[in-house]
Amino acid sequence: NMPPKKVVEDALTNGCKSISYTYTEPASTAIEYVIDIAKIAKKKGLKNNIVSNGYINPEPLKELCKYIDATNIDLKGNERFYKEVCGDIRLNEILNSLKILYKNKIHIEITNLIIPGYNDSEKEIKKMLEWIKENLSLDIPIHFSRFFPYYKLNNIEPTPEKTLEKAKKIAESLGFKYVYIGNIFIDKAENTYCPKCKKLLIERYGFDVIQNNIEKNKCKFCGIKIYGIWE
Repeated sequence: NMPPKKVVEDALTNGCKSISYTYTEPASTAIEYVIDIAKIAKKKGLKNNIVSNGYINPEPLKELCKYIDATNIDLKGNERFYKEVCGDIRLNEILNSLKILYKNKIHIEITNLIIPGYNDSEKEIKKMLEWIKENLSLDIPIHFSRFFPYYKLNNIEPTPEKTLEKAKKIAESLGFKYVYIGNIFIDKAENTYCPKCKKLLIERYGFDVIQNNIEKNKCKFCGIKIYGIWE
């Protein structure tokens, strides 16, 4: 591995504003390494972001919370999926991680990869969303991602567009303010809209931001505060 100090130096040299820890599950394969980098990065004024499945013991997660600013947790949504596909992992442990992150005021976003036949029923999607609503916040951005057949699940068809759109409608009907669809291009499904005045705040195309109408953490049209880290 590259020494933690070198990682931070390279980030600063290249004009990065943050460091993201992702792929090969940083929480289980390199949590000490992540913390070592994040400590230095924080002192240098860089933000720290982690993309994780959330399967991490409470104590190292609490330590990590001292240094990270934002996280995206991949939440599969039901107990059966974790046991049958993920190797007897318990859903409650993932949910507890989300509670710890929320209690420590870490910016949270949740990604739900919808896999046909495993976690795509309206009942399961609604149950997951109701837990988030009850235990976290309606401000939490929800990303519904399209599944593509690969590796040991290559016998399953890609997630239908209508399934993703239905999930988005369920989330919005429950009051979630920021709901997105990913891994597929659906017009306007990547954009952020003001939860109050409904005007377009951030127009996206893939990884590109076409326009940004958030100023000083607020909607520039009506002035309402927008959940997120904008400065």
